[in-house]
Amino acid sequence: MGQDVNLVDVSMRFGDFYAARDINVHIEAGEFFSFLGPSGCGKTTLLRLVSGFMDPTEGQIKIGGKDMRGIGSNNRPTAMIFQNLALFPLMTVTENIGFGLEVRGVPKAERIKKVEGLIELVDLHGVGSRKVSELSGGQMQRVAIARALAVNPAVLLLDEPLSALDLKLRHHMRAELRNIQRRTGVTFIYITHDQTEALTMSDRVGVMSIGKLEQVAVPDVIYNNPATAFVASFVGETNRLQGTISSVDSEYANLKTTIGPLSCKNPQRLSQGEEATIFIRPETVFLTKESSAPNLLTCSIKYLSFEGAYAVVTLKTEQEQLLTMRLNNDGTAPRIKADENVTVTFNRENAFVLKNGDSASA
Repeated sequence: MGQDVNLVDVSMRFGDFYAARDINVHIEAGEFFSFLGPSGCGKTTLLRLVSGFMDPTEGQIKIGGKDMRGIGSNNRPTAMIFQNLALFPLMTVTENIGFGLEVRGVPKAERIKKVEGLIELVDLHGVGSRKVSELSGGQMQRVAIARALAVNPAVLLLDEPLSALDLKLRHHMRAELRNIQRRTGVTFIYITHDQTEALTMSDRVGVMSIGKLEQVAVPDVIYNNPATAFVASFVGETNRLQGTISSVDSEYANLKTTIGPLSCKNPQRLSQGEEATIFIRPETVFLTKESSAPNLLTCSIKYLSFEGAYAVVTLKTEQEQLLTMRLNNDGTAPRIKADENVTVTFNRENAFVLKNGDSASA
């Protein structure tokens, strides 16, 4: 079974540069936790700190309540799956899975039994005698998982292990990984820059930016109620509009913007007169025939991009502001075409205003 991992005021400094700064997060035993963020944000540094490849400059890392400072990677209750998997290509599947057990001096009979159980767990029936070089990408992923689990880690660390796979196989392996984690009860700490991967697989997600942990929450809260401008702009597609708060009404705010007055949720309880950013998800923008309702925008259709299950529509407001709308391909949306003039709107419950801050690149 898994153990909890507790990062307390953890910082990692290289000279004057902080790869991670003041990180506080408690990962529950048996949880599937993902660190999500762009390249260079510090998420892999955190994984290396938990694994024991280096100690933090400041703070504490505890696994199962025990301080890990000074304890090397070989003596921690962790195992790691690297992005390149680091399998032995000339060994068979069985030899790869059992390698860690052999190094630890586990008797052969016990080793064989353990390997057979892991082959069953990761669904590698019939390929135990094959060389790793003869396997598909998905089979290699399973071998890496089985080899890591062979040494009975309490915490499994995964550094973007699916990034080299094609889209269809990546989708399949997400489900496989989640299933394996649930069946074993091992704590998974997963590193990724892929938002969909993090949202679909994780119990909770920690979003990182430039060494800082911006928000930790369950996936639907991360998406629907982001805590900062960075989280709102990095996780999922969004329309961003600058404005000034003209008035506040309970949990909502009314704003003056270049495209007219708009109303939306005000989760940070911003005050009248503050400059802020409105975030509107493309899937919450919809066509309307209303002529006198809040949040009405007159636009022309600039581009249409059909993507199967939905169409992405690029809109241009009368003030030359570009917005994105997503229409489901369910037969209910009216037929529209490029250069057509339309009126769109969004419900104020489905948009939110946040303090101006660093946003992810578009």
